[in-house]
Amino acid sequence: MKTQPPGLKRLYQACGYSWRGFKAAWKNEAAIRQECLTLCGLVPLTLILDVSHIERALLVASLFFVLVVELLNSAIEATVDRISTSHHPLSGQAKDMGSAAVMGALIMAAGVWLCILL
Repeated sequence: MKTQPPGLKRLYQACGYSWRGFKAAWKNEAAIRQECLTLCGLVPLTLILDVSHIERALLVASLFFVLVVELLNSAIEATVDRISTSHHPLSGQAKDMGSAAVMGALIMAAGVWLCILL
């Protein structure tokens, strides 16, 4: 069994794996690219909005939450596709549940933005 390197080296390697995963998601998932572009537009907007620091943090966090859930959904889809490309009801169910999670995150983010801005 391979042991993990200690301390900072392990953290450095973990960051590399994370960056590699993000690059793969950017390359293969249009939704990730759309959400990142939305982040690039809306995060700077939060800096000029007349809101409290807590409200600003909630606005930004809700956007990043959507991105995190989308990354997890993409991981589920890639795993299901890796196992088999043939149609199976459980494969479709797993993908649909991941999609539902993204929809929930989007609704939550929209709700946070609406509550704070209205």
